[in-house]
Amino acid sequence: MASLRVENLRKEYNRGSIVAVDDLTLEVPDGEFVTVVGPSGCGKTTTLRMIAGLEKPTSGALHLGDEDVTEQSARERDIAMVFQNYALYPHKTVFQNMAFGLRMSTDLSKGEREQKVHWAAEMMGIEDLLEKKPDELSGGQKQRVALGRAIVREPKLFLFDEPLSNLDAKLRTTMRAEIQRLQNELGITSIYVTHDQEEAMTMGDKIVILEDGELQQTGAPKDVYDRPTNSFVGGFIGSPSMNFVDVVARKSDSSLVLTDEVDFRYSLSEAYANEIAVEDGQEITLGIRPEDVHPADPGSDNGVEATVDVVEPIGSDNYLYLDIGPDFIARVAADVEPEPDERITVTFDESKVRLFDRETGDSLLHEDGDGDEEREATPPEP
Repeated sequence: MASLRVENLRKEYNRGSIVAVDDLTLEVPDGEFVTVVGPSGCGKTTTLRMIAGLEKPTSGALHLGDEDVTEQSARERDIAMVFQNYALYPHKTVFQNMAFGLRMSTDLSKGEREQKVHWAAEMMGIEDLLEKKPDELSGGQKQRVALGRAIVREPKLFLFDEPLSNLDAKLRTTMRAEIQRLQNELGITSIYVTHDQEEAMTMGDKIVILEDGELQQTGAPKDVYDRPTNSFVGGFIGSPSMNFVDVVARKSDSSLVLTDEVDFRYSLSEAYANEIAVEDGQEITLGIRPEDVHPADPGSDNGVEATVDVVEPIGSDNYLYLDIGPDFIARVAADVEPEPDERITVTFDESKVRLFDRETGDSLLHEDGDGDEEREATPPEP
């Protein structure tokens, strides 16, 4: 086991005209499970391949524990990688697939290799599959074999490249729990790349969000969810995603009113308004998550009137699509069932309101540091 330190990592293609990863710096403590998430083409897999030694960085450095491994080949690094497509040898049995890496990279005796393979197979629940070949296995069984092949080596670092994307939804949920259990049991430092933000949120001790090859934010999943550093993170993390409304800030004495100059109006409390640096007339974006939009009585203080476009039942809740902004959703209890085209009043949980600079997307309320407790009555300082 070992920590991982990524320093100013950069990867260019086509003589620098394409920058896949741009100045990425990241520290992963020993034993931590880190998920890396972002849209397609953001540099997730390229980063993982550079860590594995399958791609050579244009610049920057990689340290595994106290050792600089930047110039080492993939074979020299004590790293195991689990791929999306399983990468099993079709002509070898499950046992042979799992033992192959041990035979090539260690000096263990045949008996010791057999013992380790049976240990890993028992851990993965595939002992009865050891004599089968890959084409006799289901997708879930193949993924368990791929995981077992990585586990049997007991490496310093596990790398996972979207390993569950070929599985159906129910099996993905099962395998997510299985991977978490294994990582907790083995305590091996792990980096897990996924395009699924729900997977990233539920599995990682820490989540890393990339866009266009650049690091946007890193932190504990709850911190990233509650305090996104910019509107991209706010919109990307969470399902349904954060609602956004473009507004203008209007200051009067110590109060602050957010309005779209037409029919949207939301007032911030004096305590909230005093803690953010916003100019009168500044164009900003208000962000609020669907679960923090609540039905209110008509005429309520700080109520926002809206027309219901669509009611989408999802079982435990209803999604109300409102005309407040593009794809604006209120997530409400299942017994709240307005009719389409009905006018209703909603209000927001002020402690959950997030404000972003409209031009840069940067949060006006972002706190630095991981694990800081959220202030309930008063929003975070800018």
